[in-house]
Amino acid sequence: MSGQKRRAFRSVQEAREKLSYKSAGKPEFDYELLMMFVRNELSAAITTPLLAVVVAVGAMFWSSPRQLLLWLCCIFVTKGILVGICRQFSKEPREGVNVASWRAKITAAEFLYGVTWASVVFVNPLTEDVAGYTFIFAAVLVVISMRMLFASTVMPIVYAGTLPMTAAIVIRFALLNDPFYWAMAMMAVAVHLYFIWLMNGFNATVVSMLEFRAEKDALIGELEQSKSISDEARLRAEEANLAKSRFLATMSHELRTPLNAILGFSEIMRDEAFGPHTNPTYKEYANDIHESGQHLLTLIDEILDISRIEAGRYELHEAPISLTDIAEECHRLMRVRADNKGLTIKQTFEEDLPNVWADERAMRQICLNLLSNAIKFTPSKGAVTLKVARTSAGGVALTVKDTGPGIPDDEIPRVLRSFGQGSLAHQTAEGGTGLGLPITKGLIELHGGTFEIKSKLRYGTEVTVSLPPSRVMEALPRLAEPGEEEPEQTSKTQALWEKRAS
Repeated sequence: MSGQKRRAFRSVQEAREKLSYKSAGKPEFDYELLMMFVRNELSAAITTPLLAVVVAVGAMFWSSPRQLLLWLCCIFVTKGILVGICRQFSKEPREGVNVASWRAKITAAEFLYGVTWASVVFVNPLTEDVAGYTFIFAAVLVVISMRMLFASTVMPIVYAGTLPMTAAIVIRFALLNDPFYWAMAMMAVAVHLYFIWLMNGFNATVVSMLEFRAEKDALIGELEQSKSISDEARLRAEEANLAKSRFLATMSHELRTPLNAILGFSEIMRDEAFGPHTNPTYKEYANDIHESGQHLLTLIDEILDISRIEAGRYELHEAPISLTDIAEECHRLMRVRADNKGLTIKQTFEEDLPNVWADERAMRQICLNLLSNAIKFTPSKGAVTLKVARTSAGGVALTVKDTGPGIPDDEIPRVLRSFGQGSLAHQTAEGGTGLGLPITKGLIELHGGTFEIKSKLRYGTEVTVSLPPSRVMEALPRLAEPGEEEPEQTSKTQALWEKRAS
């Protein structure tokens, strides 16, 4: 298993483990929630101490400066302890972290920090002025709201840091024995409860966000894992297919040699080269053997051709050829077969077509395959049209059209695959290997051409193979005659033809 697949599997496993927990406290997200608090605390390490300085300076108008200075020093010390613990936690590798232990340490440090803030309420005032108590009340509520916001991802830290401050306000104002301060104490409790309610909702939102992120990570991991498995399976299938094609391509001699012997001996026996048979049935058997051998040789040739094409081992022997002459030759070869079925083959050849640079055997095989398919699938009294003409792009195209049953649109990809046949072909025509169209498509693509098939049910099929303009002979400059000065670009043309011929 590759490193990428192992990482994908590990991420999927971790995400599934997180999502498998169903406890109310969501322990699977404890580390993330605690890390959020730590990051908040470290990013605002100076903000709260600066607020403490502001409170101390403001409270000097009503309280003892010496006590406030002592209180301020305690704030700095406890804040330093909290920040130090948070910094240590952020440096720990996640794999070895004991979340419960670190949460207890941070909660204790936060409690100490909250108690220190709560002590400002008990600083002895120089006067019993209402403004002083109101100032302290407002300052402590601001700190409570800030600490709740910072610690909202871990509710135990919220309680540890803010309950001492609210309790200090309630106790201090209750001791003043004044209904006004009692009302302020009740207001502090109500505000604290409201903040707790808000923070619980915020905490639930954060946990839901982490759940969605875990689900997303699990989905991405599964997609990566599935893609990796799919890629590996595809590579194996391609390697197996290539191995099969290479094997068949190298079996040409081993398959043809015994079959040629069978064909030769059966032909001698059929023609009675060494004298007549005493029993006429032997001659019939010899003829059946020869015909079956010819059919088998055709099948072997088709299988070997498609195997060479798929393995990339089909070699083109290119030369200037006339596509019209090849079409006429194929027409003559297939005419008897068409006449036996009562079919008409119509020829439409454009005049003065230039030669093309192609493999003569391959182009003949393309034309024969298309004509053979058209005759095979066209019912009696039907028509087959054979056309050779220029294309709009400047190339040359060969088109074969029939009036057969046609091919459904959803079956066209199937008939273009090796050994693929349409459903209507099984019902209305002779059997076959299903290699004619794949071989035709492969051969024309080796020439850099295009293959196009159009079909309509009950109206017939039209197949067009086109050679690109670069293979049309007249598209290149004329070579210089002996004694003539070479026209422009002649040397480049010769080099191009030499490259193609090699």
